[in-house]
Amino acid sequence: MTGCACRPIRLLASLTCLAWCCCAVLNAAEEAPSSWKLLLPVSLPTPTLGGTQFWSDQHFFHDWKIQRRAGSSHCRLLDGYEWQHAEGTFEECLVKLEQIKREKNLAPMRGKAVILLHGLAAPGWSMSLLGKHLQKSGGYEVFNVEYASTRCGIDEHAESLANVIGSLAGMDELNLVGHSMGNIVIRRYLAGPIGAPHGWRPDPRIQRIVMIAPPNHGSSTATEWADKSLFKTVFGTPGQQLGADWLNLKTRLATPHVEFGIIAGGKGDERGFSSGLPGDDDGRIELTTTRLAGASDFIVVPMLHELIANDPRVFQYTAHFLQDGSFIARDQRQPITEEGSQTLVHEADAGS
Repeated sequence: MTGCACRPIRLLASLTCLAWCCCAVLNAAEEAPSSWKLLLPVSLPTPTLGGTQFWSDQHFFHDWKIQRRAGSSHCRLLDGYEWQHAEGTFEECLVKLEQIKREKNLAPMRGKAVILLHGLAAPGWSMSLLGKHLQKSGGYEVFNVEYASTRCGIDEHAESLANVIGSLAGMDELNLVGHSMGNIVIRRYLAGPIGAPHGWRPDPRIQRIVMIAPPNHGSSTATEWADKSLFKTVFGTPGQQLGADWLNLKTRLATPHVEFGIIAGGKGDERGFSSGLPGDDDGRIELTTTRLAGASDFIVVPMLHELIANDPRVFQYTAHFLQDGSFIARDQRQPITEEGSQTLVHEADAGS
């Protein structure tokens, strides 16, 4: 891909980052007093702005969910349109949800599920197109997990993920798909409650995992920017954990014990998208840091970090891996036996 051809992609990635920042600003209104809500009867549902970066999902029932505000025990119950139906303690929201389930005669959950986790500072809707594809192509019930990625550490995010997974009673099969830091949260969850205030065990229903652009060995970009005040303010504790504090974090991460595949971004050459990163890269992280020994399959897609989870090729690869354990075919898998291996399959060569 030539430099000129890359410019529209880079521009789109920049606009995507800008959109995410705008969402964070808009959702800051969730922190402000909601005096306008006083104009509505207490029993009526009220609209929200989504609460990106301020709320973490704790409990799901189909498209209903209970979220907890970062740094507090305050919870709220939302429907699939992000309208609030209750707030208060977790128990109070759960009581309201049970009441709604009875009143609406909602069917129990069952079948196959996919749990999606977005990356650092990204909104939950950044994974929605992938979720729709998996729902349509594989018949999965999709749970697109929102979490306050910049406001809490990886341990807390893993605990929230444990709560979400624990709430999915009735589902026969669980699959996990993460983008960027979402994969580090998954690996932290799989390691169990090391150093965390509450305990959990990885759910035995988990079948397969797809990692999209995972910083499996930390981020050199995060390390380089670790001392910058703006970086610390915007990306908080997780930004430090992916960079300067990576050595402390990596001891609390597990390698998945189930089949997992890795989709990395890169140009397929030694230059990559960023001149500031060594070797091939997706504009944010090096291709080498995505690799993790034990992966059943590995493939490289020519796409930037911020956009890769919304690439149609990634949709297809993800769906195929969840069904078959391979991105293309089982006899064409490229497993990773050690991170230093340089046997890479690029998307352009996938069919050859």
